Amino acid sequence: MANLLFPCYSYALVRSEFREAVALEEVQNCVVKLRSNPQRHRNKVYVGCGAGFGGDRPMAALKLLERVEELNYIVLECLAERTLADRYRVMMSGGKGFDPRVKEWLSVLLPLALDRGVCIITNMGAIDPPGAQKEILNLASNLGLEITVAIAYESLFSHSGNSVLSNESSGVGQGRSTYLGAAPIVHCLENYKPHVVITSRVADAALFLAPMVYELGWDWNDFEELAQGTLASHLLECGCQLTGGYFTHPGDAYRDFSFEQLLDLSLPYAEVSYKGEVCVGKEKDSGGLLSYSTCAEQLLYEVGDPANYITPDLVVDFSDVQFHQISKDKVHCKGAKPSNPCRPEKLLQLFPNESGWKGWGEISYGGQECLRRAQAAEYLVRSWMDERYPGIEEKIVAYIMGYDSLKAIGGNKDSCSAKEVIDARLRMDGLFDQEEHADGFVQEFIALYTNGPAGGGGIRYIQLALTNILFPFGSTGQKKEVILQKLLIDRENIFWQVNVKNSIIPSSENQSANIEKGQVCTIQKKKYEGSYATGIQRLTTNLKEPPSPVSAPSGSEIALYHVAHSRAGDKGNDLNLSIIPHFPDDIGRLRNVITPHWVKNAVSPLLEFSSFPNDQATQCPNNLLEHVLVEIYDVPGISSLNIVVRNILDGGVNCSRRIDRHGKTLSDLILSQKVILPL
Repeated sequence: MANLLFPCYSYALVRSEFREAVALEEVQNCVVKLRSNPQRHRNKVYVGCGAGFGGDRPMAALKLLERVEELNYIVLECLAERTLADRYRVMMSGGKGFDPRVKEWLSVLLPLALDRGVCIITNMGAIDPPGAQKEILNLASNLGLEITVAIAYESLFSHSGNSVLSNESSGVGQGRSTYLGAAPIVHCLENYKPHVVITSRVADAALFLAPMVYELGWDWNDFEELAQGTLASHLLECGCQLTGGYFTHPGDAYRDFSFEQLLDLSLPYAEVSYKGEVCVGKEKDSGGLLSYSTCAEQLLYEVGDPANYITPDLVVDFSDVQFHQISKDKVHCKGAKPSNPCRPEKLLQLFPNESGWKGWGEISYGGQECLRRAQAAEYLVRSWMDERYPGIEEKIVAYIMGYDSLKAIGGNKDSCSAKEVIDARLRMDGLFDQEEHADGFVQEFIALYTNGPAGGGGIRYIQLALTNILFPFGSTGQKKEVILQKLLIDRENIFWQVNVKNSIIPSSENQSANIEKGQVCTIQKKKYEGSYATGIQRLTTNLKEPPSPVSAPSGSEIALYHVAHSRAGDKGNDLNLSIIPHFPDDIGRLRNVITPHWVKNAVSPLLEFSSFPNDQATQCPNNLLEHVLVEIYDVPGISSLNIVVRNILDGGVNCSRRIDRHGKTLSDLILSQKVILPL
């Protein structure tokens, strides 16, 4: 088994039902090279987002294909740090290194995309794009579809054929993955005109930027156009987060719309001209919401410093971006510009590193004083673990789901009286250095059944490898955790390569032979004959227009909900949080309130080890808060603030012990805080 990110494939050993369209391409490094005589193929290109993450909905992508006939490209963005780590773990265990749903997605989209002439671009290749390519070619052959599938991915070898691993990335060989830019995809589009392009880890925005560069004839020094293209790409990359998904919020007068309006949610698309003019849109008369507010939330999502949004292709300044509503289904976007310097000298590389063994347990208590019984259960498990493995107390965190697991009430637990809680589910999570400790934790937790407080239950069982004993499934367990370490690598030391193959429809002779062997292959027509997905129908959606915003009152204590909205995202161990006032002119007063000290105080409850911090043994060490750093960025174009809180996510999504590993619920933690706006 190869230890590197992409196993070494012998391209001479190709299965008989496929043929090579071209030989393996010459390897190229990531030093920016101007294109040779780029041609403009269109004055405008229409790029749609078919998926914004690995768990998105193929039926929604099919709706977009069916209803937006102008589409030229549809992008499936399905790879994140968490899914990349998962794919690496699965592949090292002998499973698939590419997204296992790629066949499901393409079986839904390929017939119509081929009929409409829409190219599909996706990063579902993950750490094995050649494997994904083979899967799709098999699918196309079985469907009777003649297609060309290109792959673009990071290469293990330099121009000379030598391994690119160097001292700069020593130890990175096992699963390293670099964020590539748009150039490899542009190369595929320019040279092979593929129906499908599959990539490895490519920056999200680059997946969308590539077809713009190719179709509109841009070069890599057309910085103004690339900045606008990157703006469009960033707005699209999270799918329905732009068009009303992840936005509705009952109780918030400016974000409350009907459940039915969400049912016919449209994925977004962008209309981009060769001059860099950008409009984002959704299906005509669809549900959801595309507005200044939804665009503002997505603009600041996980960008860090908005004046220096770093992608492999360009560093972009979003500070002065503005949005103008053209219709209920379309918004004009302008104001993105290149930063200085305009391009990063190094590229971000990730490589997996073992971070220990996770052990967890859940148990429920209900009725009178259920919180006190949960507290007793936590005390017992901690004490038993200290007796068995002294000195690992701070490796365990505990919280009560439905009470304080998300810390939305902050440190003010008096706002949620213990007398009101009649259903408490205790969860305890530990991240240990040794597998034995994780197994031991599960054993001690399950002992609550006969050794803990009365009335505990709600645990299911699995068998742990070290003990051959049945333990709870789902509600307790252990596993090895992998985190992705980060390096910055010089462009000349990162290489990429491409490959392209065509599907082959079995000949009539082969079909006859297969029939004789009892292997019947059903061939479908190439022509798309209408939607075959159940549940796809046009709904009559009466959009509820939000009220016109008014300035928030001064001098009285109010929840931040009444003043602003927010979206939270993660980058490693750092939280990215936007503050977008409902009434833009309130931004001046918000700047006086939302300070680094205020933010740090608001997020400090996240560092507690227990739901019952009065227990001295489980109080959060004060030195953890000292490592939390807060940066606040002004975004004048949309009258907003973007906040970055460093070292607050318990190590990040791949090893966090919290119920919300991404920190996405922390927007409500912030919005629940009380503020007094000055006059």
